[in-house]
Amino acid sequence: MNEKERLLSFLGIARKAQRLSMGADPALEALRKGKARLVLVAADLSPRSRRQALEAAKAHGVPALSAGVTMDEIAFSVGKRTGILAVNDEGFAGKLAAMLEAAAPAGTTEEVDSLDD
Repeated sequence: MNEKERLLSFLGIARKAQRLSMGADPALEALRKGKARLVLVAADLSPRSRRQALEAAKAHGVPALSAGVTMDEIAFSVGKRTGILAVNDEGFAGKLAAMLEAAAPAGTTEEVDSLDD
């Protein structure tokens, strides 16, 4: 199993554990309520939606990372096609961030806390 498959499998586990807010509105709600610990954005998310998610995450002091997978791949693992996921558990957030770090070549993990994309 490669790193991408492990990431998608772990997203499915987080979904079953009810630790994900899937979609723009649920993710923004999780941020507003202080539940979100990490925001993940799909690689093929539209620039406008990406900017809105990044602005919201930054405003609430929550890290945002590119998941490195497409919305279709996310749909396969969690059962809903979405480009924005809020991880609502510190343990799951830490593990997902570590998995993304391990999947990326050294020094190339894309932290999307900048609005300059």
